[in-house]
Amino acid sequence: MATTASAQNQPRPNILLIFTDDQGALDMNCYGSADLQTPNMDTLAASGVRFTQFYAAAPVCSPSRAGLLTGRTPLRAGLPGNVPIPYRREGAGLPTEEVTIAEMLKEGGYKTGHIGKWHLGHIPDKQPTGQGFDYSFGHMVGCIDNYSHFFYWNGPNVHDLWRNGQEVHYPGRFFPDLMVEEANQFLEQNQDTTFFLYWAINVPHYPYQGSPEWLETYADLPSPRREYAAFVSTMDEKIGAVLNKLDELGLREKTLVIFQSDHGHSVEERAMFGGGNAGDYRGAKFSLFEGGIRVPAIASWPGTLPEGEIRNQLSVSTDWLPTIADFCEVSVPQTVLDGKSLVPLLRDATVDSPHETVYWQTGRGESSQWAVRQGDWKLIGYPRDPVQPDRLVVADSLFLSNLSQDISESTNLAGQHPQKTEELHQLYQQWLDEITQENQLRNYE
Repeated sequence: MATTASAQNQPRPNILLIFTDDQGALDMNCYGSADLQTPNMDTLAASGVRFTQFYAAAPVCSPSRAGLLTGRTPLRAGLPGNVPIPYRREGAGLPTEEVTIAEMLKEGGYKTGHIGKWHLGHIPDKQPTGQGFDYSFGHMVGCIDNYSHFFYWNGPNVHDLWRNGQEVHYPGRFFPDLMVEEANQFLEQNQDTTFFLYWAINVPHYPYQGSPEWLETYADLPSPRREYAAFVSTMDEKIGAVLNKLDELGLREKTLVIFQSDHGHSVEERAMFGGGNAGDYRGAKFSLFEGGIRVPAIASWPGTLPEGEIRNQLSVSTDWLPTIADFCEVSVPQTVLDGKSLVPLLRDATVDSPHETVYWQTGRGESSQWAVRQGDWKLIGYPRDPVQPDRLVVADSLFLSNLSQDISESTNLAGQHPQKTEELHQLYQQWLDEITQENQLRNYE
């Protein structure tokens, strides 16, 4: 079986990695949403392989991005929680010792670009151009207003729009339009070389600011689904504009397009307490229940990968780094990777998942939320359910479920299966001890 591009006499592909923000587990037509219009994302799925058991590395923004870009669980990569805003902790972020996809591919001769959201650090060596990107345009903190480009939270409002470390101003310009312009310009300028473009779209993360046309289209939907849906379809339009540019430049069959949401939808106050759709999955953003970490994911490379196929095997966002390395014929970082190459699985639907056991942890400390999944069994420690927090009681501090029997994780089986609970708990503890020792050697917190 072929496991690299060269094994089928294919040149090394360009990589376009599209990473959406707070997009619900089912918020595309091809994942079951009947009240949305997402033709461009659906066409992308039809042109490639769509995953149904794909997991984010974390249920919140910064660690999810750290896991994606390093191929390592966020705890192992030294960033298990969100990067705080600069005036609270200026030097926080992804440790510079970590090797990103951009650094890996740059070493292999690729031109590398970042467009959109970063949220992995603010000081120069932790900004995109300090972490392997030749070019960067976007915002450094967790979210911005899409017209003023100001970050606002508790504390002073701060303008947050940068090109290669230099502040730039486009007052009144819609940030998704600016991202399309920047992405298409990057494609044009690098069409004669191999490139990696990481497009971290800050949509549909709040504030919900869909176009007036889409708000009118969804006028009959109840709020906040209406506002959320309009922003999703606005994003879909922008994705279509960049995919059209690939076609226009004759690059589509030379480019591996990877698509994924960073985690589940938000039910925060600033997200109008919802809007996204997790279907039968319990939880949302911030939760290690399925609704917080099971996400839409697609890989498309027309002419090379299968088209219109589905993969039900368990996969994780940390898998993209070794998968990209495999396709692009570059060496993976000389460190412990948690991700596994998905190339065999992408080529052949009968291949098993590369993972026997997968782990998550958000934050540090004894009461941090964590999870381990092995087969259909999943154990969560100190679970959070931001959708229905009152459903959890003290006895749920260890929450065991069997996903093949209860995909909604509605019943805690820990009391009925104490041996399985203890077995998974021990697996987690061994994993945690291993990472703790590694991080002490690296002087990570």
